[in-house]
Amino acid sequence: MSIVPLPGLTTLIEEISQRHNLPKTSVQEALREALIKGYERYRRSQTLERNAFSDEYFNNFEVELDVEEEGFRILSTKKIVEEVENADHHIAIEAVKEKFSKEAQIDEVVIEIGDEVVVDVTPDRAEFGRMAAIQTKQVLLQKLRDQQRKLIQEEFEDLEETVLQAKVLRFERQSIVMSVTSGFGQPEVEAELPKREQLPNDNYRANAAFRVFLKKVREGPHRGPQLIVSRASAALVANLFANEVPEIEEDVVRIVAIAREANPPSRHVGPRTKIAVDTKEQDVDPVGACIGARGSRIQAVVNELRGEKIDVIRWSVDPSTYIANALSPARVDKVILVDTEERQSLVLVAEDQLSLAIGKEGQNVRLAARLTGWKIDIKDIAKYDGEAEQQMAAQLERAEEEQEEYDPLEAGSMTAKNPNMFAEEVDELEEVEELEKDFEELTSTPIGEENPLSNIDNDK
Repeated sequence: MSIVPLPGLTTLIEEISQRHNLPKTSVQEALREALIKGYERYRRSQTLERNAFSDEYFNNFEVELDVEEEGFRILSTKKIVEEVENADHHIAIEAVKEKFSKEAQIDEVVIEIGDEVVVDVTPDRAEFGRMAAIQTKQVLLQKLRDQQRKLIQEEFEDLEETVLQAKVLRFERQSIVMSVTSGFGQPEVEAELPKREQLPNDNYRANAAFRVFLKKVREGPHRGPQLIVSRASAALVANLFANEVPEIEEDVVRIVAIAREANPPSRHVGPRTKIAVDTKEQDVDPVGACIGARGSRIQAVVNELRGEKIDVIRWSVDPSTYIANALSPARVDKVILVDTEERQSLVLVAEDQLSLAIGKEGQNVRLAARLTGWKIDIKDIAKYDGEAEQQMAAQLERAEEEQEEYDPLEAGSMTAKNPNMFAEEVDELEEVEELEKDFEELTSTPIGEENPLSNIDNDK
């Protein structure tokens, strides 16, 4: 069988394997795919017809790499027929018998029509051409990238939504390219930290180390790193607590809900997180377990997040208690559940706790509402009049009901049925106008003149 020599094939495979962090088998597979594409390019250049070959035409061709002899062969799987219609896919039975007879194997093999046989169709190196070689090199680079992406996907798909150790490599536009590893001894892989996933408190510089949350492993061909990591995800805080608090790993303490504002709308407000925890064990304090002795556990999380404020509160099945806890560190005097269906609540606090409950630019109450899922309205208990609020609400409700019951057409029909109703109202208005005129005359009488109304008693 003929062979196309590739001097230094073994060394080439080893260098590519080390440079791209790929196993040798993946490099050989990419090389085989690239060579078959080069052969396809060579065959297409042999004809002037643009659509001479379909996309599936070369599916029966394959490349055999010979690492020891440092070369390759092109093999074609052909079907044995009586009459050949397509030389690339068919072979005559007589040609097969002649081939095996030359190799003295005719008595050992039974040849029948419809069977398949592998034939060596390797072209000469001179015929293979320069353009085919260029095509092979381009396809090889692409196939190596595809193999690398495939390996990254297989390596990190099980680590998705976990925390990884990362290091800053370079800056691209507003994103940061970091290097991450899937474990000890594994090669480093590039990951992208987009602008929206960065923290304002972080100081990103070359070789700076961070713990990041692996948010997504992208599939398919695309530009840029395949891994998307985050520093702003609420899941990062939950994972950091799980690493620092053994009770969470042992399911003694569970994280029920978490609300995080990593990038506040105003630059005057820093990042903040509220986390609700609970336990089924009576002897365990879930909040104390998360805080740790002298705040050691929560301080480790705060340091990793570069000073971000974190409130750990106790979850409760009672909405009023849960809402009051969520507004920590403010002290709540009373919680009124205004509408349970719409999940609206009214919180009453002392005057000195009002600003603390609302928070800077409303951050505390905003996070509490997001954590509990309730709409929260905060008021000063000293200025709150419960009865007046209820009366006003009742009046508004009655006004809305009267407005709904009022029908202009019905009112018009009532006037039409009783025409004297309108006449009686007119007479009453005329009497009121006469009384007003008499009162004006009485008050406008000059001093010294006799008031015409002064002798009313005398006349009687």
